Amino acid sequence: MKSAILIYNTQAGRGKIGRNVDHIVAIFRNAGYDMRPRLIAFGENPFDGYETVDLAVVAGGDGTLNYVVNAMKRKGLSLTLGVIPAGTANDFAGALGMSRNILKAAQQIAEGAVEQIDCGKVEQIGRGRDKHPDKDIYFVNIFSFGLFTTTSQHTSEHLKHRIGRLAYVVAAMRDLRNLHSIPLTITTDNETFYYQTLMGLVFNGETAGRVPLASKSSLRDGVFDCLFLRRRNLILSVFDMVLYILGIKTPAIRFLRTSTLVLATCIDEDTDVDGQRGGEFPMRVVCLHGELNVVCPQDHDTD
Repeated sequence: MKSAILIYNTQAGRGKIGRNVDHIVAIFRNAGYDMRPRLIAFGENPFDGYETVDLAVVAGGDGTLNYVVNAMKRKGLSLTLGVIPAGTANDFAGALGMSRNILKAAQQIAEGAVEQIDCGKVEQIGRGRDKHPDKDIYFVNIFSFGLFTTTSQHTSEHLKHRIGRLAYVVAAMRDLRNLHSIPLTITTDNETFYYQTLMGLVFNGETAGRVPLASKSSLRDGVFDCLFLRRRNLILSVFDMVLYILGIKTPAIRFLRTSTLVLATCIDEDTDVDGQRGGEFPMRVVCLHGELNVVCPQDHDTD
């Protein structure tokens, strides 16, 4: 039999994964895998003792997957991954076409095919590199900064368990108190420019909190889809985002595609990767084309 590990997070998605671990293991056993379940312990590397498994299945939200991918990279591993969406938003799993039903998703992985999927990497440069040497950060769905983008970091697990995605809305309203512009110098594959931005979104995937802000993005094209929202007052800025979501162009949003970004600002600004704390400015953000081996569904049943 082939070897597999199930890395799962019972704190994600109202704890629904914990009730289904045995069923998931049975699905993979029937598909020819000797699967060992392992409850994730943040602060430890889940691949300790499992460096040579044929398949690593991650059951949790985007933050859980981010933690696992970074743990794998720290060990220098390139294992085949499967993703069971068991969190609140599950943006990356949605971009893969995974079913939101846990057991259906497990079956999709058991019957799926391995594809090479892009991954983002945040590299500290300048003073950031001096403070955090050899501290590259990987992300699978989105790198972001500015308005609302660190909301998930401030959203309590208790609130997410109680009201689901509405917890992000509650936290976002609190973040409005910190509304400010970011003087940003941006260097892409083709140009360098200065932009007073309220928010920056660098997509490898398609959605943020299931909101389709980069619906034409691809996990397989080797480039990021990037949005930068120009600083205006709050009402106009929200209106600009609504127009963009509806597909109406607005000069207040600058959209670009690039495989590499160098970002610098003169202020201290928090960043976010897949809902987790990101790096410090200045930084280089690189799209690693086909970096991850991920089992993708053949039916793309997202129900």
